[in-house]
Amino acid sequence: MLRRVARRLPALKMAYRNLSRTKVRSSLAALGIVVGVVAIASLGVFGVTLQDSISGNLGDVGNQFTVTPSGENGVTELTERDIERIERVSSTATVTPMQSNIQPVDFGGEGPASQQSLLAVENPQRVYTTVEGSIPQPLRNGVLVGQSLAEEHDLGPGSAVDINGTSRRVRAVITSSGSGFTLNPDNRLIVSIDRSAREYDRIVVSEPSGTEANATAMEIRRSLNNREQRVSVQQLSQFIGQIGKVFRAVNIFLVGIGSISLFVAGISILNVMLMSTVERREEIGVLRAVGFQKRDVLKMMLAEASLLGVLGGLAGVGLSIVAGAIINHYIAGNALAVFSPQKLLYVSIAFAFAVVASIVSGLYPAWKAASEEPVEALRS
Repeated sequence: MLRRVARRLPALKMAYRNLSRTKVRSSLAALGIVVGVVAIASLGVFGVTLQDSISGNLGDVGNQFTVTPSGENGVTELTERDIERIERVSSTATVTPMQSNIQPVDFGGEGPASQQSLLAVENPQRVYTTVEGSIPQPLRNGVLVGQSLAEEHDLGPGSAVDINGTSRRVRAVITSSGSGFTLNPDNRLIVSIDRSAREYDRIVVSEPSGTEANATAMEIRRSLNNREQRVSVQQLSQFIGQIGKVFRAVNIFLVGIGSISLFVAGISILNVMLMSTVERREEIGVLRAVGFQKRDVLKMMLAEASLLGVLGGLAGVGLSIVAGAIINHYIAGNALAVFSPQKLLYVSIAFAFAVVASIVSGLYPAWKAASEEPVEALRS
């Protein structure tokens, strides 16, 4: 196929012939291009695969966010009306209001009561996981104890806890469900919420997926902050986005390291082309004497550099896809993921960079060969 194309393009035909005459030297120059392409493409694919893997692991926790009063604008609590407006925004959202305060607590007669953080939660089974016991619905006068607090005071289901002079029974030892912004219960007591108070510190909103959570969060901002900045919405997906930015910066750094290989390969091509110019000085003089113009010699020499870049680039692309498939197999468990658009973009960039680097490296030797005076070249 390459020979058929060469017949239609005389400059390419001569370039192919000239490179074939110095196969070892040309192969070594092309090998530098191959190494550069593999370095850039493989490092880029590795960075994207690692980012996708970590983002995928965090994706499950991005489906939850919290709505809190905008203290900067003088809003100190959320109300029942706020809950109703949030519930109207999404029919699939699970809305969990919370109240927090500090009360004197005596853990089973251990001594004088100490100030302890309490969190009142509506339907705590939505956001917490039990380690011991079970969470009744409704919780009523029972209390849930965080795992660390239970271990510290040797508490378990059935233990008595005195809260502000009122005795309550521990129903379950709990831990965070790991679903996102729920307050960590390890050092807290969880009690039933008092809806008659009609004032809340925060509202936890959960959606089936991170995409739906993002859409709901945006709609809540638009709906509740229409006239004044009443609420602040904290999303874990914002942190995932920051992680994505960090990985993109890492990818650029990795590709920059890989491009050093292509820079070295460009120097190798420059050396090959300069040597070819010196060795073929008489030949170039003959071509000029029989009517070849400067631009014809320039095209021929640039065609040689371009051909080295294309051949080395294509070989590098093939090896890069194989390397990317191996990387995706061991990191993501799916070798075919190497064909995703973002990863193929890095392969394409590496190939384009290889061709451009080859052409740039061939510019000076081509200009030098085209500038040879026919008489001087023949005389040498």
